[in-house]
Amino acid sequence: MSGGKAAGPRWTQTWLGGARSAGADLGEPGERIGLPESGSGSVAPYGRRLLALFIDWGLSMLVASLLARSFGWEPAERSTWTLLIFGLQAWVLTAFLGTTIGKRLCGIRVARLDGRPVGLGWSLARTLLLLLVIPALIWDRDHRGMHDRAGNTVVVSV
Repeated sequence: MSGGKAAGPRWTQTWLGGARSAGADLGEPGERIGLPESGSGSVAPYGRRLLALFIDWGLSMLVASLLARSFGWEPAERSTWTLLIFGLQAWVLTAFLGTTIGKRLCGIRVARLDGRPVGLGWSLARTLLLLLVIPALIWDRDHRGMHDRAGNTVVVSV
């Protein structure tokens, strides 16, 4: 380190920028599991997934609020019912249609890696981990959260 310049990137440039900035070739998301790089069937982008989640959560809040008015629930009860309604719609709609209302509006869907329908069992495993939140925040390089890995699924563009 003569002349005030380091030979190569600073240590913060490698760990802050992730594996790619350190020179690791990770390939494109979905490449390892046989998905196209872009277009229909490719791994869904983060933005659309997050928007779909907000839409689904908002709809669940709306239904829980309407029920709370009808049954005179307190805010804590309404919050619990929002979570239950969200979980129920995510489980059932993903199992039978491969998509929720929010995912449908955002042009994405849940697909099993073997091409078969998601089904009640895999959808239940996926939904239970989704409701725990943390497993859904831990992603692999194919943009699959732990809930997707447990459900043998991936979220793809339509």
